[in-house]
Amino acid sequence: MNTTIRPARAGDLSALAVLIEEIERFYGATEIQPLEERRSQIKQALFGSPPLASALLVVDGRGDLVGMAAYSFLWPAAGSSHSLFLKELYVRDSLRRQGVGKLLMRRLQEIAEQRPGCSRLEWMTDSENDGARAFYRELGFEEFDGKIIYRFETGTGVRRASVHSVSA
Repeated sequence: MNTTIRPARAGDLSALAVLIEEIERFYGATEIQPLEERRSQIKQALFGSPPLASALLVVDGRGDLVGMAAYSFLWPAAGSSHSLFLKELYVRDSLRRQGVGKLLMRRLQEIAEQRPGCSRLEWMTDSENDGARAFYRELGFEEFDGKIIYRFETGTGVRRASVHSVSA
């Protein structure tokens, strides 16, 4: 496995737009945002002023984008500290179970530990995503019980709450 993990760069927009479509399809989406709209939103999110998020990319030996971890810093976390919130961790199927996700998680932990005032790294996964849950357990992480997730979908007015209840 010859891969490199590095921060996203402006030249990655097209490859990221393709990868995000793949991620959407992985989660079952049937309607996909047009490519140029995706590119524009990625540019704004990662390279706007101020950027809304950051992304680590996994590039294989041929220079192809094969995975990513998208994250943001949230405040407040514990007390007046902040947290690194992992929004998306994705590795193409061809490289799964080869340690790439583990390397991404390790790098995210390093970023959180090196950032002054960052007290934690947090993330969520769907309760039905058995593969992801097994992956995190294999890394030694315990599932946290007791959160309810609320969501308001702009443009549709849809309001939802889901109880995040898992067994450790």
